[in-house]
Amino acid sequence: MQFSGRGRRKLSRLAGDARGDLYPHSLQFYLQPPTENISLVEFENFAVDRLKLLKLVENLGVSYVKNSTEYKQKLETELRRLKFPYRALVEDDYEARRKDHISHFILRLAYCQSEDLRRWFIQQEMDLFRYRFNQLNDQLVEKFLEYVNLAYDATGATEKASIADKLVNSTSGLNFTKVEEMEFYKVPFCDAVDLVRVRRVYFHGGYAYVPHQDIITIVLNNYRTKLSKALALTARSLPVVQADERLQPLLSHLSHAYVGPDYNIQKNTGKISLEQIDALSVKSFPPCMRQLHKALRDNHHLRHGGRMQYGLFLKGIGLTLEQALQFWKSEFIKGKVDADKFDKGYAYSIRHNYGKEGKRTDYTPFSCMKIILSNPPGQGDYHGCPFRHSDPELLKQKLQAYKIPSTGIGQILDLVKGMHYQLACQKYFELTHNVNDIGWSLNHPNQYFIESQQLLSGIKEIKKEQKQLENSQPKHSSQKSLNTATATTSTSLNHTEEMELEGLDDCFTED
Repeated sequence: MQFSGRGRRKLSRLAGDARGDLYPHSLQFYLQPPTENISLVEFENFAVDRLKLLKLVENLGVSYVKNSTEYKQKLETELRRLKFPYRALVEDDYEARRKDHISHFILRLAYCQSEDLRRWFIQQEMDLFRYRFNQLNDQLVEKFLEYVNLAYDATGATEKASIADKLVNSTSGLNFTKVEEMEFYKVPFCDAVDLVRVRRVYFHGGYAYVPHQDIITIVLNNYRTKLSKALALTARSLPVVQADERLQPLLSHLSHAYVGPDYNIQKNTGKISLEQIDALSVKSFPPCMRQLHKALRDNHHLRHGGRMQYGLFLKGIGLTLEQALQFWKSEFIKGKVDADKFDKGYAYSIRHNYGKEGKRTDYTPFSCMKIILSNPPGQGDYHGCPFRHSDPELLKQKLQAYKIPSTGIGQILDLVKGMHYQLACQKYFELTHNVNDIGWSLNHPNQYFIESQQLLSGIKEIKKEQKQLENSQPKHSSQKSLNTATATTSTSLNHTEEMELEGLDDCFTED
């Protein structure tokens, strides 16, 4: 794959069947890397869109039963919105298949850099592959298996009839009628070890007789093996790719990229008073910021990592520069820092965060991915993500102190054990706000704050009604109407955020 700074040229190739030869199927194992020219703009756009897709796959996999109707509907909607292949029978989808192919290899480069990144990437790509494979009909399954050199022999009618009783007894959920109607494949033992181990298939003569419904297990194992090896090889060759100064910053950014709003909302500046912060920290701060606020109040000091993480968060929820200087100074002088030392040693960095010093960069609050993946806390630090960086027993004690019920603590710790740190925080939000399904994916501490305030002020109910009205529109509406609805929702969200912050005084007068 080669890159250029200009837009992608309209190539005169790929007319008629030649286009189809490149991507004969909507599904593939991504064995051959792309070789065409691609612009850096398209490179980044493809990568960001696939990252959005994989993050949605992760969230849906925890929120819904995989392969359930709601799971499939939401995933298909996102595939269509991001213009990835979403149905195997769509013939004129060359551009979607091309985007799918190229974007997969771009994220390979970004997510081969550590064991944690590789594990996450493989899991999401496997779930995406499973969804797509389950959309194939019997004929397309056979074509795909042949395409990836997994063409197993189908069991003949005579042979199947002779072992029908064994197939029924060894395969759960089957009766003689289903055995007669269903296709069975003779799979070598080495390819069907997982199914044989759990006694889900009939095994005889070195072959497992795998029903059509379970062939996905064989295919997924094969795909996982190939993808794992490919990521290891990519990691070895990564230094060569990173030597290209155009790609190195892009790839470094993608592995912990945040693709949502930056929450550097200037119009909300000054709409939160310093007196409200203590109450807000309990009701509407995510655990990472609640932890930092408590540490600051207890110790009258935070080290640099904590000041950066918490200071930018406070900036994002509306503190002005003057308020920030007053807030930090009033707290620090209660400890071992006098006013003169604060003005000389700490005030500069606060003004720097607001773009008033140095390069005049107006810094934005940290996203969840940045907090989780960069600058892990050391001894004496309080920044970072409690779900990622805390010992499980200490985390449990902290959740108990926050009055989280024991069942909820168990659910959160299970998510943490599975390394779903943002989903654990999302579950914390649901438990502390008494909601069953928040209807959005948590990606940013400031998003947590805004959503909490909307819910507490009643604005969230209005938002839900708007979503229901949008969902009642015909699903076959054009892409143009979908984009219009998205823009309307975004405008409405900005309006409700402003309304909510204007009403903060009323919400917290009781405190």
